[in-house]
Amino acid sequence: MLKLTTSVERPAHCPCIDYRHTLLLLGSCFATHIGERLEEAKFRCDVNPYGVLYNPLSIATALREMVARKVYIEADLYEHQGLWHSPMHHGDFSAPTHDEALARINGRLAQASDELDRLDFLLLTWGTAWVYEDRKTGRVAGNCHKLPESCFRRRRLSVDEIVADTVSLLSGLVARSNGRLRVVLTISPIRHVRDGLHANQLSKATLLLAAEQVAEAFPDHVFYFPAYELLIDELRDYRFFADDLVHPSLLAVQYVWEHFADWCLAPETASVRQECEEIRKALSHRPLRPKSEQYKRFLGQIVLKIERLNGKYPYLDFKNEKETCHILLNKSAKS
Repeated sequence: MLKLTTSVERPAHCPCIDYRHTLLLLGSCFATHIGERLEEAKFRCDVNPYGVLYNPLSIATALREMVARKVYIEADLYEHQGLWHSPMHHGDFSAPTHDEALARINGRLAQASDELDRLDFLLLTWGTAWVYEDRKTGRVAGNCHKLPESCFRRRRLSVDEIVADTVSLLSGLVARSNGRLRVVLTISPIRHVRDGLHANQLSKATLLLAAEQVAEAFPDHVFYFPAYELLIDELRDYRFFADDLVHPSLLAVQYVWEHFADWCLAPETASVRQECEEIRKALSHRPLRPKSEQYKRFLGQIVLKIERLNGKYPYLDFKNEKETCHILLNKSAKS
């Protein structure tokens, strides 16, 4: 039989994540994609509390701020084009007033900091080795918020620079957890074409080399998951990219997610994940007759399924799904 693809080999060492564990995902929008699927499967995880971050130094800074329980003040922000921004945060945290921006930032940061001591797994997705340093402060910007390029100095991080900073960070985090913490490193398959295709390749190569050295420094604590290789080497076709030809398509994200679930999630989670997916699909169903008794019974069956799962696995959070069912049932009863 003809072989039409090159298969990415399963890593020799994989984590074993189950529902008892608490997870934190940080990094590029690819971390958000995987995080959303983990949340849908009812894993206990926090996803990008700073919004999307792309480079290893900004991701490390975010973690250090969580450990220190940093509280942002007005001096940490700047105003640009009618909005107040944090150079460490995604534009989702920007706001028309500094008070509103600070409320968003500090509320989210406090929530993430509270979970840090209970953390079992940290999933880091590095997107680029290119960074933008603020010419006034010398600090690496997590997000530039469309400030003029003249405000920044652009440079590519070295492998040694990334490794030194990450090893220092993880040494502290592992010690803080009494050796419990496990880290999954991935390189985002999203190409940063604005850097230029050659520069993007150099950037990804830098990240890959750095990830290997970090994993070697923590053989019992750091795992590498080949998200980049699955898309670039195994799928290797523009069919698996979105219309911008840069971001992976939904099909490609699903493909990588299935490998992640197979390689990194405990086998006993599979049946629970399947039931969670069935509940999610059932709630997304659009009935032909929402006022019918048949639809009411359908919603009732979803509630019963959720209660049965919660009885068996009380740590699964179905609060939103239960509220959705009750809202739909009330609407149906009033009609």
